[in-house]
Amino acid sequence: MKRIDRYILRQLFIATAFLTLVLAGIITIIRSLRLIDFVVNRGLPLAALLELTALLLPTFIAIVLPLALFVAVLWVYSRLNNDSELVILRSAGLGPLKIARPALLMVLVVISFAYYANMVLSPKAFGAFKDLRFIYRNSYGSVLLQEGRFNSPTDGLTVYVRERRNDGALLGIFVHDSRDPSNPVTLSAERGLLERSDTGARVILFNGNRQEVEKDTGRLLLLYFDQNSVDLEIVANDPGSRWREPEERSLTELFWPADSAATQSYRMELLVEGHRRLATPLTTLAFVLIALAALLSGEFKRSGQSNRILVAVSAVVGLQAALLGTTSAARENAMLIPLLYAIPLAGTLGGLQVLLHPGRRPARRIARA
Repeated sequence: MKRIDRYILRQLFIATAFLTLVLAGIITIIRSLRLIDFVVNRGLPLAALLELTALLLPTFIAIVLPLALFVAVLWVYSRLNNDSELVILRSAGLGPLKIARPALLMVLVVISFAYYANMVLSPKAFGAFKDLRFIYRNSYGSVLLQEGRFNSPTDGLTVYVRERRNDGALLGIFVHDSRDPSNPVTLSAERGLLERSDTGARVILFNGNRQEVEKDTGRLLLLYFDQNSVDLEIVANDPGSRWREPEERSLTELFWPADSAATQSYRMELLVEGHRRLATPLTTLAFVLIALAALLSGEFKRSGQSNRILVAVSAVVGLQAALLGTTSAARENAMLIPLLYAIPLAGTLGGLQVLLHPGRRPARRIARA
């Protein structure tokens, strides 16, 4: 590899890595904001929030990689042009394709990593995120017991909490337990505490009463107590029992899912997700060729590249919007699935055409004396 190729490639790698981490980090933080409520108001440990946020990061890295490389190519080659380095390279006899070689090598690296992220890293991380969230939701009763609402942490159980203090104390508790249909029970208490253990979660009630109707006579039985407890029965020992979403399945499971009623009802979503994973990394080549075509075709100028960059950004935004819209529409119409591959291919061919065969400016007429 020539020294100039290594020089440009190093700048592209640094810019792409920086932009990927920044963009993915911003999206991850925005996504994790909804989880902060579980820490502040519902008793989830801070370590759990950090762990859940870290598991979201690989998914967003796979999404922003093509866009990050596109911005990196625009920035690096625009700076080379402003410093007249592209003029020197062109004067040395290098054509647009040779000047673009470092960016095309970077495309191969990014596409390889994008496929690895789409096929292996992102499904595993997202699956671990969903499993962990399932465990926390079902192991921490405070996540489900919201104040001022009638909560149903499990079938047949309704819990109302008037107020939750910062120290974890629960005030004004009402519990209706009909998990045993033959003997429904209603409890109320002035205050209570949520207790977690290896066997599950339960609410300890203080200064309350227990009400139930005697089956034979229909009389109301009222029992006052100083302390009582209610088992919430929300133990999450088996997160594998939940239905797995398309984003956390492997490519084999997407194209050849298990034959079940739930899976068959979501068959189109699984199929589209599989094709999306195969098609989206291809946008990397289309985005980079559009950026290179905007900066390397035509005359080289130290100024006046704003219009070219704006055209390139508009083309990429339109291409990305078309891909997102097609992905959404393909879930309803399988005939649109080939467009997931056609859209990146159209962008690639268009960028390559402009890069290799730029439009020629009309020759100037020279007046003869």
